[in-house]
Amino acid sequence: MTTVRRTDEPRPNVTRVMLRGLAWDIGLPVAAYYALHLLGVTDWVALLAASGVAATRTVWGAARHRTLNQFAIVMLLVYGIGLLLAFVSGDPRALLLKNSLVTAAVGTVFLVTAVRGRRPLTLGAAQSFVPTRAAALADRYRSEPDVRRAFRLTSAVWGGGLLAEAVLRIPLVVLLPVEIGVGASEGLVIAVFAALMVWNGWYIGRVLGRRP
Repeated sequence: MTTVRRTDEPRPNVTRVMLRGLAWDIGLPVAAYYALHLLGVTDWVALLAASGVAATRTVWGAARHRTLNQFAIVMLLVYGIGLLLAFVSGDPRALLLKNSLVTAAVGTVFLVTAVRGRRPLTLGAAQSFVPTRAAALADRYRSEPDVRRAFRLTSAVWGGGLLAEAVLRIPLVVLLPVEIGVGASEGLVIAVFAALMVWNGWYIGRVLGRRP
């Protein structure tokens, strides 16, 4: 018996849904961290608040959809590890450089899941953003080479982008005065994450919008 796909059934706007999900999972902890910095709080308090936001997002997603949101977990690890490292050194430059270590580690996870993982990290994120289509996304990933290639590519691009951001931060921290280095480092983080979010949402939305 052959299953016929309906071409007229309504579909959510995947690009919009993914961008909204990425904004919540990535943008909310980042916004909390930098907003508190602008208010003059210590790096430790800002890291604690961002970790709390990411943890809340992770628990909320797990309770609502009964699945773990991989992007929220990534952000929880980023700020959680940063919080632990903040105890190790009070040197402002060391705190900025540890951000490169954490970002590089997360970027490496993206690359590993793109090359060797059964499910690239961006696929897990897409399934958590659109839980009603999680099974359909998994089916398309298994059966459609274009979709499989797209999710592996986006995961690799995230990994490469985060590794590049980690490397670019080092000269900013080492060569510039601390006050300028902090601002430049924060601007770099925002620019890289925003670019990756917009491109990821657009590209995956375009690929998933194709009908076999």
